[in-house]
Amino acid sequence: MAINNVNGGGVKTPIDNTKLNNQQNQTQNTGQQEAAAKAQTAAAPRQDSVSLTQSAQQLNQVQKKGTEAPVNQEKVDKLKKAIQSGEYKIDPDSLAQKIARLEAQVFGLKS
Repeated sequence: MAINNVNGGGVKTPIDNTKLNNQQNQTQNTGQQEAAAKAQTAAAPRQDSVSLTQSAQQLNQVQKKGTEAPVNQEKVDKLKKAIQSGEYKIDPDSLAQKIARLEAQVFGLKS
């Protein structure tokens, strides 16, 4: 069986092998670059970040100041002995007022 008049019977143009090879190389390079980018993304360590609220930052500053403050060890020892022996008495009304005042200062409320 013979096939006649293929491609409109026109003259066949020769294939430009250089152009074909360049196109194939570009396709391969693009695929390799995409694979490399995916590998880098998968292998790259994830970087987490943390941001503290203003209240947390203030609390952190208060804690630092507390650790830097001088301690009267003699007074601490005296209070420890009084608590252990049961001689130390707490005034609940005064304590409640001081706690309320401290919370007002920390949270910016009026006492």
